[in-house]
Amino acid sequence: MGWHATSYSHVPIFAAEGRGARFRDVDGHEYSDFNIADMATFCGHAPEPVVEAVAARISAGHQFLLPTEDAVWVAEELARRWMLPKWQFTLSASQANVEAIRAARAATGRDKVLMFDGKYHGHFDEGLVELRDGRLEPELRGVPADAAGKVRIVQWNDLPAVEEALAMRDVALALLEPVSTNNVGLLVPEDGFHSGLRELTRRAGTLLAHDETHTLVTGPGGLVREWGLEPDIVTLGKSVGGGVPLGAYGMAEEIASVLEGSVGMHGEVATGGTLFGNALSMAAARAALGEVLTGSAYERTAKLGARLADGLEAAAGRAGLPWTIHRLFARSGTTFGPRMPRNAVEATEVQDPLLVRCLRVFLANRGVWEAIPGAGPTVSVPATEEDVDRYVDGFGAWLDEIA
Repeated sequence: MGWHATSYSHVPIFAAEGRGARFRDVDGHEYSDFNIADMATFCGHAPEPVVEAVAARISAGHQFLLPTEDAVWVAEELARRWMLPKWQFTLSASQANVEAIRAARAATGRDKVLMFDGKYHGHFDEGLVELRDGRLEPELRGVPADAAGKVRIVQWNDLPAVEEALAMRDVALALLEPVSTNNVGLLVPEDGFHSGLRELTRRAGTLLAHDETHTLVTGPGGLVREWGLEPDIVTLGKSVGGGVPLGAYGMAEEIASVLEGSVGMHGEVATGGTLFGNALSMAAARAALGEVLTGSAYERTAKLGARLADGLEAAAGRAGLPWTIHRLFARSGTTFGPRMPRNAVEATEVQDPLLVRCLRVFLANRGVWEAIPGAGPTVSVPATEEDVDRYVDGFGAWLDEIA
């Protein structure tokens, strides 16, 4: 797959099997997995409840183009966790974001989408527009030039810029992660950023969506519940199905009513797919949510994430490096600067792609699989203190070599 070339600076290894927090490649090398498939395997490799549920479901039929009881259970559980009453299913977070944008456009009668510099919300046209030298341009080849006309992008933590971007009252949806976790590392919201954003969007008649695809690892209900946020839409993917392809988005009643009211009419909102909400994905999600992504699992991974951060901080201190170690529950990592960046511009200034690539290869040769560039090491539900210590020891050995 072509995008592997941008994820790794080396020929990808070929995976053979995985169990728990570790996997093996075709040459028999074992790795403690801290990439966890970019958050998709937060439940671990081959989590037993999910394996059993998928095996039972596929033996009884896994695709009907009809709902199953599991879909009702999953929707009700997501509603309980994220405090939004109505849920739709897709096969990925990218598709969930596409449908969230379409639902917002239908509900508001507006076309434009507001996003934040340094974001990544999936491989779809509006999501692949970036701010480059003050201009909005397609990020990759194959994205039409006019996609930029549908998007506004502002800097993270810049509420005056948000207010200006919303002033024309033509923005249907503001889409962001509660903590920006993609492309430029971690961007943490300043005090008042989320409350200010909520106030500005309401005042402008713009809907607000939080993409919790990555921040789902922070706790039941993600950061929306943890921080008491009030989005109109939440989008999910990756680990919500235990690694089985699944995306989902939840909505307030008034948005869902737009979808429900259009069914069977010429004005139907452009949502849906043949495999969306299939029986196999729903069985996997029920097992993942019901038996793996429990409150105690989140408490444990948060402690392991803190152990990882403590180890990284101590190693950097011993090496005399002015680096900042960031902490986000199960996820930790290194910023190559004396403080956390405020926005994507500052984050780009302290990035060092060559250093990241060096660390990846160094750790891989010591049985640790590092996160892809722009992300950060994350512990999975079955990870152990031994796995964390293996990462920290490898990181410390790397610093001994380069510092």
